[in-house]
Amino acid sequence: MAQKQRMRLDRLLCMLGEGTRTQVREMVRAGLVTVDGQVARDGGMQVDAQASVVCVGGRALSYKPVRHVMLNKPQGVLTAARDGRQRTVMDLLPPMYAAMGCMPAGRLDKDTEGLLVITSDGRLAHRIISPRHEVGKVYWARVDGPLEQADVEAFAAGLHICDGDGEFDAKPAHLVIERAGSEESEARVRVTEGRYHQVKRMFAARGVHVVALRRLQIGALALDPALAPGQWREMTDEEVKRLTQEADDA
Repeated sequence: MAQKQRMRLDRLLCMLGEGTRTQVREMVRAGLVTVDGQVARDGGMQVDAQASVVCVGGRALSYKPVRHVMLNKPQGVLTAARDGRQRTVMDLLPPMYAAMGCMPAGRLDKDTEGLLVITSDGRLAHRIISPRHEVGKVYWARVDGPLEQADVEAFAAGLHICDGDGEFDAKPAHLVIERAGSEESEARVRVTEGRYHQVKRMFAARGVHVVALRRLQIGALALDPALAPGQWREMTDEEVKRLTQEADDA
């Protein structure tokens, strides 16, 4: 039997993005909200968020206890829940997602764009982030110099990183050169860990610097090509299932 998700009606309406607490109370007083076919008279009434049929102006609302969002993160936005001075990825979503406890599963640098999962499932987020589960991430990169077969082999062998941010041995990574030039090259790289600026530092260890970076894939989850930078959508049940299964198996 499904556990009841009981809460105040006005809180539920706020969580679902119908307005501020003051605005939803006004809606209730105006008779615009019904619960199970009956006009609601009190915004403080208790409802079952999953079982009760809540409508606003005749439009039925949908409550899900867990939310998963696919975002195409644009450049110039912080991967953070909140920041007092700069825009964050949560600012790109309706307020209901923050209210429901959604958080970014991992991070992308401010100047990196691409696939970011935002979820209220802390267990899934941990499995995506944790190096122990080795969920692969695929990136496209443009660098300011040549790439060659020796770089492919060096990535596959595992690079020793020693720079101003510290020292570590990067795990073997899969590098595919898509375009090689004397002044600029493009490649895809698959890594299974997410250290600070890892992809940039790996290329730097080979003598080139990343000028553009985009994450294309997390595990079996690929960025929807229909999403422009800054756009988002809720993940499908099948996408969540595949990602969860891979994270659990890793």
